[in-house]
Amino acid sequence: VGGGAVGAGALVIGFDGAARAWAAQVPTGSKGAAFDQVPPLDGTLLLDPGRLAPFEDDFGHIVHEAPGAVLEPGSVRDIATMIEFCGARRIPVAPRGQGHQTFGQAQVSGGLVIDMSPLDSVTVDPVARTATVGAGAVWSAVLTAALAHGLTPPVFTDYIEVSIGGTLSAGGIGGASQQHGAQVDNVVELEVVTGTGQTVLCSASQQADLFHAALSGLGQVGVITRATLPLVAAPASARRYTLTYPSAAALTAAQRKAVGDGRFGWLEGAVTAVSGGGWQYELEGTAYYDGTAPDDQALIGDLGYEGTAQIEDFAYSDFVNDLAPGVAYLKSTGEWYDPHPWLDLFLPDGAADAYVASVMDKLTVADIGASGLVLLYPIPTARLHTPLLRTPDSELTFLFAVLRTAAPDAGALPAATMLDANRALYLEAQAIGATQYPVGSIPMTSADWRIQYGDQWQFFCLAKHRYDPAGILTPGQGIFD
Repeated sequence: VGGGAVGAGALVIGFDGAARAWAAQVPTGSKGAAFDQVPPLDGTLLLDPGRLAPFEDDFGHIVHEAPGAVLEPGSVRDIATMIEFCGARRIPVAPRGQGHQTFGQAQVSGGLVIDMSPLDSVTVDPVARTATVGAGAVWSAVLTAALAHGLTPPVFTDYIEVSIGGTLSAGGIGGASQQHGAQVDNVVELEVVTGTGQTVLCSASQQADLFHAALSGLGQVGVITRATLPLVAAPASARRYTLTYPSAAALTAAQRKAVGDGRFGWLEGAVTAVSGGGWQYELEGTAYYDGTAPDDQALIGDLGYEGTAQIEDFAYSDFVNDLAPGVAYLKSTGEWYDPHPWLDLFLPDGAADAYVASVMDKLTVADIGASGLVLLYPIPTARLHTPLLRTPDSELTFLFAVLRTAAPDAGALPAATMLDANRALYLEAQAIGATQYPVGSIPMTSADWRIQYGDQWQFFCLAKHRYDPAGILTPGQGIFD
């Protein structure tokens, strides 16, 4: 899967979203010729194929596109310099944080990948309650720096070893989104290098069109290089409740009740396989506290679960980073390095129960892999303010995530089969008014992207034309022809 390569130095004339390939007119000359006469840089431009190899892959391990060069920036000025250089030559460019994409979104055939990891500064202002963060920093580093002042970002994704620039380009959904929105809804200011090589500070009140096009903009209008994020008081402890339900409808009914009165600081759901076949539905709700532990009966007594509640207490930092042991295990077994054809959808409330039940009735362990996950998050859409984070037209949406792992030695289906299944499920979801949360692996057409962005499509196109007129940025997303 991946689409045809285009030689570095080619004159790129458009991206075919259906074929996932650049259309190009290829002039004569060697591959390295595209990066001849590069201006002086503070950092390093990698050209050796051996050094470029890691950037042909990502967490999805599905798409493999060889870049022509990789920039390890020594400054934001390097990024601006190289984007201007590439724009004049129609060389495609893609920023890459931790490479946690699943479908080649940050890869670029023959072009320039910008390794954002050197931009990893984190500065906390405890008086203003903000953190100013380089786009290459990971959320675990922000958590550590903020906790030193008794503060924390309000929203984390489940996995926190991902970059600030990456999640702000996508959305950043977590268990606290039902209270605070996505990570993109919690940004004070951005520094962005546009597709013309200009470095711009933007916010909701300053160059707002760029601000709103960069957040959840999938890297189409510029490279986020720095962000200023709000912080809130950090609790000392977290108590997590895991409650069991017999069906998707029973789970979502309890979630609606819990999200309606805001009783939990963190709320999501999971679907796990039952020994002998079938699925078990679990509500996972967490209450934060400093001294006195919460009243269990008051929190969960009316949620209608089956059996005995599982109750666990954590230090706040351990709770936020509770995936770390599981990730270490998957790396030790090698499953971390298997293909991950993920499906992430925002479902409208009124159709969620039937859709999830229909999918789960047909799904087997082989369809998701032994280490695959199925998650279900309820989020009030009023909490989601970012225009390009597209959600259904309903007061409540459910993020339905089928996080597949194509582990051949564990009996899972091949990645290509999983991709076909993702496509089919996406089309079914699209027909009921769902949108995709674009961090997964769904083959998309140009028409699909226009449907995805709906009444924001014209705004997105105009922002793309204004801030990336050469059309060089992040072609792996396949959004614009």
